[in-house]
Amino acid sequence: MTTFKTLLLAAALVAPAAMTATAADAQVSGIAVADAQGAIANSKAWNAARAQIETTYKAQLDQAETRRQAVARELQPLVTAFQTAQRAPGATEATLRPQAQAIQTRENAANQELARLTQPAQRAQQYAIEQIQAKLSDAVTAAVRAKNVSLLLRPEAALFAQPTADITAAITTELDRLVPTVSTAVPANWQPNQQGGQQQQGGAPAPAAAGRAPAATRPAPQGR
Repeated sequence: MTTFKTLLLAAALVAPAAMTATAADAQVSGIAVADAQGAIANSKAWNAARAQIETTYKAQLDQAETRRQAVARELQPLVTAFQTAQRAPGATEATLRPQAQAIQTRENAANQELARLTQPAQRAQQYAIEQIQAKLSDAVTAAVRAKNVSLLLRPEAALFAQPTADITAAITTELDRLVPTVSTAVPANWQPNQQGGQQQQGGAPAPAAAGRAPAATRPAPQGR
């Protein structure tokens, strides 16, 4: 089972599964594609920062994961009872609502608790990512120039593209050159997105959400 710590630290940046080493070395001209999130995810600075965050905040992340599992166990009987009531003859949204609300209230409280536990790690993660994002535009420009690209698309915007048209790895190489390391020591007065405008560069990755109870524990009342 994927742990809460893994979800927290990995969900913010997901590298494309089809990225290959040849993409970085290929000569590209004309139209190319690139995944900005994947470029950041594969950067040396991000991977070093992620490892540092896992170490620095291990106690809090482990505590959050333990608590998340406990909450899931607490909610499961409530969910099972709700599902049984949902299948009962004559069940309606009105009769099911109290049980659904009780589950939702408990889940919301758990989410708030987990958010408090993981907030330091999340802030360090966001701080590290923003430092890399600050150089993303420069990295894209350098990669585009080196590959003679006249039009750069996101992968999802292209109906088809040869693997050699993907310059994501080239952008990662430029990021490694421009920002080899980042700090995970968050200044006391720092707030996310202070550097501004970075979300426009290739879809900047969003910070991982605070702990959430498994989706299976979120019932949706259905009237009959």
